Amino acid sequence: MTVTPPKLNSIKTQYVKSVGLDPERMPSHVAIIMDGNGRWAQAQGKHRLMGHNQGYLTLKKIVMEAEQLGLKCLTVYGFSTENWRRSPEEVGGLMRLMLVAMRAEIDELIQKEIRVRISGRLHELPDDLREEFEEAASRTSLFTNFTFNLAINYGGRAEVVDSVRAILQKVRSGKILPDQIEERMIGDNLYAPDIPDPDLLIRTAGELRLSNFLLWETAYSEIYVTPTCWPDFDRDHFIGSLKEYQMRTRKFGAVSENGLI
Repeated sequence: MTVTPPKLNSIKTQYVKSVGLDPERMPSHVAIIMDGNGRWAQAQGKHRLMGHNQGYLTLKKIVMEAEQLGLKCLTVYGFSTENWRRSPEEVGGLMRLMLVAMRAEIDELIQKEIRVRISGRLHELPDDLREEFEEAASRTSLFTNFTFNLAINYGGRAEVVDSVRAILQKVRSGKILPDQIEERMIGDNLYAPDIPDPDLLIRTAGELRLSNFLLWETAYSEIYVTPTCWPDFDRDHFIGSLKEYQMRTRKFGAVSENGLI
């Protein structure tokens, strides 16, 4: 499998070089598990929601940095299907934060021509938040340079289940036969089939697990884990993760050019 880096204009190419990155080895799609908001807050004697608020500010900076670096897509794990198990206070605070943040940032996202996508079971979200997300996606749907994909009420297993259900509906309607089902169809029926699989998966706060995030899509993603909690993750950390990515040799199950497995 050949990985094609994004095509950068001269301004972005110059910027990429200025921060010590190789324009020819840039990932197209980076995914992030933004972990450690609660631990960051508790370590400072603050409420967990203060960590989420700081995490929102970090996210804004990283989205803008990713766009400036010429990435084609950034996917972030905003709220998982398992996060409903947290306290009603924290869940309610997260819902309000996402609503306020989307309303506050939509004009700048439009100004910078950033496409907003939402991946997950949106029908289970509060109506006002779901409508805000749907409006943001609609207002930015024609932008093609950079996609900001928010995984909200998202679970990797749930996504595969929903994909299988969509395929079964086509079987029942007679559009396809059971023996015509193949791997490609699973991908074609995921939440964002037009977005390529992540080249790089970043996880903050040191945890060494996927936590049900993009289980299908990250089959061959490079994984970078940092002990830094998400609220402290800054531009230098992000660029550092991209430098680490550029040092990797991606084989996709094949043999590398030097003959090593």
